Amino acid sequence: MDQLKRMAVFAEVVAAGSLSAAARQLGMTPSAVSQHLRQLEEALGLALLHRSTRKLTLTEAGARYVEGCTAMVAAARSADQALEHHRDEPEGELRIAAPIGFGGLLATALAPLRGFPKLSLRLLMDDALVDVIAERVDIAVRVGGLPDSSLVARKLGTLRAQLCASPAYLAARGWPQHPADLARHDWLGGRPQAAAQELLQLHSNDGQVARVQVTSRASATQVTALHSLCVAGWGISIVLSDDDRRALADGRLVPVLPDWRPPDYEAFAITARRDAQPAKVRHALGLLTQHFAMLEPKTP
Repeated sequence: MDQLKRMAVFAEVVAAGSLSAAARQLGMTPSAVSQHLRQLEEALGLALLHRSTRKLTLTEAGARYVEGCTAMVAAARSADQALEHHRDEPEGELRIAAPIGFGGLLATALAPLRGFPKLSLRLLMDDALVDVIAERVDIAVRVGGLPDSSLVARKLGTLRAQLCASPAYLAARGWPQHPADLARHDWLGGRPQAAAQELLQLHSNDGQVARVQVTSRASATQVTALHSLCVAGWGISIVLSDDDRRALADGRLVPVLPDWRPPDYEAFAITARRDAQPAKVRHALGLLTQHFAMLEPKTP
């Protein structure tokens, strides 16, 4: 590493034309610059400069050597500039992992990133937890409880959960009037490896809490499949995704027990580190935080 520094000093001396001018550019004393040059020549076993009181002249060896030294300094400066762009302007590939049902949300939230032509986006959609380090994920969006980890979690916001079912299911099975009625209905929730029975906790608008044991009629490994089961009339489910919200808006799903709701779900952005994030990650985190703020549930 000392040799590289001496090469850089040599290139600066040649570019500046004198030891004193190079010293000013490098923030060093002329004697320190002279020492670096002497050590470089001793290491090479060749004289690089003819020194006189008025000017410096390259030897034949120095003329050959300075080309490589100048190219080395230029490459180092180019590397610094590339990282400055990486730090200050979104570029490169942005890799985001999220549950499958969050594709629409991410597309909407990150839309302003389309204005950065050097940036590409790769979404890794999976309801299973993606290995952030192994998959080189910049941001992982996760909902609900988080396992203990050395990764950094930032809260993005809170998602309002709602019990829903299809109109056809409710027409056939009747409308629950109280949380206890859910025990007699078909339930869609959990994962296939989870227990068939689930203890559901609901909160009313006036602060009451109800707990009821529900039995799964069907389960799925993906929220999109669970959404499709609910729309198809297989039972009652907790809806949370963009697909669910659209189905509520167009009447394919309707709220069940609207005065009672499950606990809200917290959404987090997971990153490998907290500081020194490139511009693409900082911009994406800011956009996600803004979008989730608009989804924050309003106090009844």
